[in-house]
Amino acid sequence: MALIMEQLETYIEQAKELVLVYGTQFLMALAVLLIGLWVITRFTRFLQASMFNKLPDQTLGSFLASGINIVLKVLLVISVASMVGIETTSFVAILGAAGLAVGLALQGSLSNFAGGVMVLIFRPFKVGDYLEAQSLQGFVKDIGIFVTTLETFDKRIVVIPNGPLANGNLINHTASDIRAVESSIGVAYSDDIYKAKAALEAVIQQDDRVLQSEDNVVAVVNLGDSSIDFMVRAFVKTDDYWSFYFDILPRLKTAVEKVGCSIPFPQRDVHLYQDR
Repeated sequence: MALIMEQLETYIEQAKELVLVYGTQFLMALAVLLIGLWVITRFTRFLQASMFNKLPDQTLGSFLASGINIVLKVLLVISVASMVGIETTSFVAILGAAGLAVGLALQGSLSNFAGGVMVLIFRPFKVGDYLEAQSLQGFVKDIGIFVTTLETFDKRIVVIPNGPLANGNLINHTASDIRAVESSIGVAYSDDIYKAKAALEAVIQQDDRVLQSEDNVVAVVNLGDSSIDFMVRAFVKTDDYWSFYFDILPRLKTAVEKVGCSIPFPQRDVHLYQDR
């Protein structure tokens, strides 16, 4: 009986030592976990309010805040685990391998995400712009994290991944406040080209949509097979581009005809020879 009591007292003492050693570590780890979670929450809220909410796209801000929050919490859990004596080397290695595998599996999606971040930060275009990219054209309807959506003139919806969009060439036709409308028209070799030029210049000078302060041009650019070709370049506001574009050619034709010039078309003389 005395031996049993001695062994029991020994176990109790060992238990007390374990509680003193590991209990203190556990309480410290718990305190670090709770304080760390509070700090991470406050920190991510601060970033959200002071930085991410100022980004052009709120979806990107929320996504970045959530990503930072998750990464910080994972690092906190690893630190707390090491405080209570859990070996974290293998855990970190497994986590790294899993992250690498996921990264390789989602390589295309991650590329599109990175492209979306670049597009949303640098803003090479915005919703409503007329864009030409990846051999496609249309008005920008939506800029997402992974894809950008365009709407064509015939109301088709085109979805372009942000990865190629951010890394490729693109033309933003509406980024500038003004645009040049270029048209060409030819007159016959027998016509007075100076009268034709004056008539064409009058067309763009009398149109209120044309910005007279810009370098508008009417010039002979080619001596073709059947005609002398004029190039007419007129600058207009971007909002007036399409109306002026579809209106200018009929007015140019009417103007040159009023001064007695003609617009030639290719003709061929065919000679038939009869063998004798």
